[in-house]
Amino acid sequence: MQPPGLTLFNSASDEDALAALLACCGSARWAERVAAHRPYPDVGSLLAASDEAGYDLAPADLSEALADEYPAGPHPDAPQGTHVLTALAAAHAAYESRFGHSFVLHLDAYAPHEWVDEILTGIRLRLNHEPDEERVVSAEQLRLLARARLRQTVAGPRAATPAPWPGARTAR
Repeated sequence: MQPPGLTLFNSASDEDALAALLACCGSARWAERVAAHRPYPDVGSLLAASDEAGYDLAPADLSEALADEYPAGPHPDAPQGTHVLTALAAAHAAYESRFGHSFVLHLDAYAPHEWVDEILTGIRLRLNHEPDEERVVSAEQLRLLARARLRQTVAGPRAATPAPWPGARTAR
């Protein structure tokens, strides 16, 4: 039996399906490719299509998707002192200055209290990358994020997605 969210996704209008997909990944080409193969028999097939579309992003598609991302911040349930927000804002600013887009990192494998350390460590390590190397890493992280967001989307009713942290750009 399909999860209720997958049934809704499969039967949604093209416009609604594209809107749901664009909330998972900001590349119009990615969203169109995933939407074009509906209906999906199961979540695994949908995620495989998402991965395939993610691997095939052209540089312009990747830039479009990265432009839609906002900086990762602390989990809403984790302590958030001024020093944490200052450190994150400075790290994100350094990263964005070097690479021209927000730092993206898939954090599902970490406990909420580990997010800040993982973000700061990730930025520190990835600032050493050459721009071409970082685009490859960012593309993989974006693919993982899109996959996780898509899985959440089709899982059915869920809690609202946390808003970007205060140091993030306001556009999403």
